[in-house]
Amino acid sequence: MQKCKIGIIGFGTVGKGIYRILNSQSSIHPILKEIEIVGIAVKNINKKRDIELENNLLTNNPFKLIDDPNIDVIVEVMGGIDIAKDIILKSLKAGKSVVTANKAVIARFGTEIYTTATKYGVYVLTEAAVCGGIPIIEPLKRSLRSNQINKMVGIINGTTNFILTKMTKEKADYKETLKLAQKLGFAEFDPTADVEGHDAADKISILTELAFGGKINRDSISTEGINQINIKDIEYANKLGFEIKLLAFSERSDINSNDSLSLNIWVGPSLIPKSHPLAAVEGVNNAILIEANPLGEIMLYGPGAGSGPTASSVVSDILNLHASLLKNSSSIDPLLSFNFWKDCHVIDFNQISKKNYLRIICLDTPGVIGKIGDLFGNNDVSIESIVQLDASENKAEIVVITHEVTNGKFEKSKKEISVLSEVELIASQLSCI
Repeated sequence: MQKCKIGIIGFGTVGKGIYRILNSQSSIHPILKEIEIVGIAVKNINKKRDIELENNLLTNNPFKLIDDPNIDVIVEVMGGIDIAKDIILKSLKAGKSVVTANKAVIARFGTEIYTTATKYGVYVLTEAAVCGGIPIIEPLKRSLRSNQINKMVGIINGTTNFILTKMTKEKADYKETLKLAQKLGFAEFDPTADVEGHDAADKISILTELAFGGKINRDSISTEGINQINIKDIEYANKLGFEIKLLAFSERSDINSNDSLSLNIWVGPSLIPKSHPLAAVEGVNNAILIEANPLGEIMLYGPGAGSGPTASSVVSDILNLHASLLKNSSSIDPLLSFNFWKDCHVIDFNQISKKNYLRIICLDTPGVIGKIGDLFGNNDVSIESIVQLDASENKAEIVVITHEVTNGKFEKSKKEISVLSEVELIASQLSCI
């Protein structure tokens, strides 16, 4: 049987995981033995590693692997953006298919990368870029292709889910929990991309393009993180029957825009009813719920990061490419590749429609709840519930949960409420589903 020869660029956590899978001696499927690692590009050849490697495998020049005519597939797991993008594009132009776990590059330069792959008759596969070990990319490209995808909502960042789970279960401090996540390897030294929501926005951008078939502007996605979450919000959510999770949301919008499909996309900390299936997703696990026609609703759940899960997705992509190489076909498999087939756009922030949670600190005076309710009503904001929770030292905390409303109407109401003489502070705002 013809072997699939690969070059790995980057040998950190994921690269080592790939190597271990392909060199495992226990219960390995025979087809995995047909994948041969020809070379591994690293920054420092002489670095001491916890895996014994043949010296002739290592190189500090990734372009040596790209130029090697014996290599069929380049596996990019080095991370970063600019250099990684250059490596991916040069590999495709050299006639080599690419497997990558790099969501930041794909989210920002997917159009150029997919177009280049098609032009040179090769593939770029990205299963490991979203949700670690959960198979979501290929199902969107293959298994679910007979369906019209209507909505996707998910927990797709393990770092923030770990932090929120600890804060909820143990009333843990945010900063201390973040330090623990870093110590355990669940958070990067610089956790900004995770805790401010950018990582989840990259991922929902990729999933949206695959599900709806159109290029979107990644920078148009409304994005909030968990770095402003207060333990009081978690306590109040629990009293009201909710969990707080960082959600990524994408759905078809009924806003008309000529022939372009309008999409309602956002990332932010959100209240989820305890009865909702996503409410039970804890720790570093991820889950994504998909609503489609005629299928209905399905949820995919599993580990969202780590060496084993991510490496597993990378190797699955390599196997898909190996199967394609064995066909020895000159034509591109339309289900394995990806091309845009529709015009899509992200609706404006003020047009985004969702339920909202608002926590207000105000003077404990008669009629204040009525005034807040009237202001919402004047702006056509329907209230699902409004309750006064803690009261002390002549101050009260009022929590409002609205029905679904546009951001424009909600923000206008919030601005008007903030200037009421009785209102001291709008302490927090969250989304709801």
